Amino acid sequence: MRPISATWIFAAAAVIAAAGCNDNNTRGAGGTGGTAGAAGQGGMGGAGGMAASLVEQGKEIFRYDTFGDEALWTDVLQMHTVISTAVDPLTALAVGLKVDASVLPEGILEQVDLTDPVTTVALLKLNAVVGLQGTVEDIDGTDVLTSVGITCAVCHSIVDDSVMPGIGNRLDGWPNRDLDPGLVLSLSPALQDPATQAVLTSWGPGMYDAYWNQDGVNNPQVIPPAWGLAGVDLETFTGEGPVSYWNSYVAVTQMGGQGTFVDERLGIDIQADPDLVTPKLEALGAYQLSVSAPAPPPGSYDESSAALGKTLFEGKAQCATCHSGPSFTDANERLHTPEEVGLDPTLANRGTTGMYRTTPLRGVWQHPPYFHDGSAATLADVVDHYDALMTLELTEAEKAYLVEYLRSL
Repeated sequence: MRPISATWIFAAAAVIAAAGCNDNNTRGAGGTGGTAGAAGQGGMGGAGGMAASLVEQGKEIFRYDTFGDEALWTDVLQMHTVISTAVDPLTALAVGLKVDASVLPEGILEQVDLTDPVTTVALLKLNAVVGLQGTVEDIDGTDVLTSVGITCAVCHSIVDDSVMPGIGNRLDGWPNRDLDPGLVLSLSPALQDPATQAVLTSWGPGMYDAYWNQDGVNNPQVIPPAWGLAGVDLETFTGEGPVSYWNSYVAVTQMGGQGTFVDERLGIDIQADPDLVTPKLEALGAYQLSVSAPAPPPGSYDESSAALGKTLFEGKAQCATCHSGPSFTDANERLHTPEEVGLDPTLANRGTTGMYRTTPLRGVWQHPPYFHDGSAATLADVVDHYDALMTLELTEAEKAYLVEYLRSL
C-alpha cells in the first residue's frame, strides 16, 4: 500500500550532502531526463569555481529552507501536534535528531527539563533543532508550535557531540545514520494504517526509501553523505544525474516542497506555481559541492599498512579499475550492472538506469554500513565481498592492508 500523496522525505537532497562549522559540497541544477526548470551544469568544480555569495546562499537553503513543505508536515502529517505533545528532547535525540549548540543560550540545558515536550518547542523557537523549522506563536501567554517543516539538513547534517551526544556544532554533509526516518514518520496520525506502519517501522536508523511513496516497493537504502561531490558528475546510487537532479526529486517528491519536478522515465509530472524549489537549485548545489570529505582522524589507521594496501588497491585487488581518479570513482565515464558489483538489483531496477554508480571513496571511513543497502557492516566486509566476487584470492594480511588504506582516504 502506498503512503499518502507523492511528497514527503527524509532522504534529503541527496542530498546529499560537510562540516558543521565547515562548508558543504554542491552542484548545479539539471540532470538527465528529468528536473523541470533549473538551469545549471553537472560539471561545476569545487568552491574555487563558484562565487562565495552563491555558496553562502546555498548554505542557508540547505540548513533552513523548507521549500514550503509545511503543507505536508503540518497540514497533512500533523507533526507539529505530535512534537508538541509527545516529543521531548531526549526522545528527539533518541530517534536521531540533532541540536545545534551554537544557538543555545549559555547554561540553558542545565535549566530546562529534557523530558518535557515544552522544551522541544523552546528549542524550535531558538531554531536549534538541525533540519527542522518550526513556527512558534505566543497564544495567551504560552508558546505554541503552530507549524513545522524539514530541510535538507535533517538527513545530511549531524553535530560534533561537543556538548553531549546529539548536541554540538553542525557538520553539514555528514549522513545522519542515527536518524530513524521511518520511526519519526510512523508517529503521524495520518500514517496509522497497519500496512504503512509495518513499512515505516521496518527501516531502522540511517535507512530511508526515497522511491517507496512512488512505486510502493519497500527497499530502503542508507542515507548517503553529501560531501566530496565536486568533480563527480553522477551523485545518486543509480546514476540518474547530478546533485541538483536529486535535490529537485527529493525536495518535491519526498520533503513535500512546493516545486516542479518532471521525469518521464519515472512517470512523474508534478507542477507548482509558484515553484519554490527550482530557482534555489543552483545555489543549493553550489554549497554541496563546496564541502570536502572529512579527513580521517589522527591515529585512526596504520600508515605503513595503508601504504601496502595502496599497492594492493592499485594492483592485485583491482580496486582502481573502478575506484579511479581523485574521487576514486569512474562515475563520470560509466555505470555498472548489479551483476558486475554483486549487489541486489532491486534499487537499480526501480531507478532509471538499471545500473549502479561506483561510490566515491573519500571519507569512506566515516559512514558505515556500506553499499547502497547497508549490507556490508564494515570495510572488512566490503573487501571480503569483492575478494569472493572477483576471486582475487587475497590473504588475510592483504585484506587487512586494504582496509587500512581505505581508512586513510
